[in-house]
Amino acid sequence: MTASLPPEIIPQLARARAVLAHHLAGTLQAIHLFGSAVDGGLKPHSDIDLMVTVEAPLAAQVRHALMMDLLSVSGSPGADGPWRPLEVTVLVRDEVVPWRYPPLRELQFGEWLREALQAGIVEPAVPDHDLAILLSKLRQHSVCLLGLPADELFDPVPRADFSRSLLDTVAQWNDAPDWQGDERNVVLALARIWFSACTGQIAPKDAAAAWALERLPGEHRPVLANAHAAYLGRAPDGLADRPGDVAAYVRYTRAVIESLCSHRRFER
Repeated sequence: MTASLPPEIIPQLARARAVLAHHLAGTLQAIHLFGSAVDGGLKPHSDIDLMVTVEAPLAAQVRHALMMDLLSVSGSPGADGPWRPLEVTVLVRDEVVPWRYPPLRELQFGEWLREALQAGIVEPAVPDHDLAILLSKLRQHSVCLLGLPADELFDPVPRADFSRSLLDTVAQWNDAPDWQGDERNVVLALARIWFSACTGQIAPKDAAAAWALERLPGEHRPVLANAHAAYLGRAPDGLADRPGDVAAYVRYTRAVIESLCSHRRFER
């Protein structure tokens, strides 16, 4: 199995797996690695994405202890250290099999939560439309570190629910405060969602950006081109200095996505 993994993350994965196995003993069913590590290659700012499947909801003390220990095996974005940022999503299998929308997310760990976690704030289980996208991605391309392969463990997500999830995702980006400080990620996410709305597939960020650059009107290409180059480590990220251009790009791509997805919203 390790032959399929980027060698530079194997020690960190081993530590993360040990933390998960310790805190989830008796309920852990599966661990899957997905995202850039197995699809398109790790980039300078890439997270390590793990989907963890358990049999039953987690007790509050288990949830808290697991999140605290994951902090020790995850690195802050851009930090000069041995670890990349981890993004760990935990779900109870019975909440997604049989499939229903929106699915319930048992827990999610990510570096954006570090300050809250250090202050003792741990989120409860919540409905999360993004799981429709993540599980589609998992079934499309992932590495099974424990348990059954994703296409055997999970039901396929219906195309209508996949489209609903894309719509629910872009609905969160309305005005500049919704993306300020995170311009590059939002610009790339919109390109990726546009690709998915057109094809029903999920592409790596750089591949989706290259696809979208060929289809964008000329006035919006510089925004995505800068986000793409910065993601690849080829140029500085200058999007914070171009708020009007970023806002126009967001409005344009969101409208295209909504047009593509809206007619599938109530399909069954």
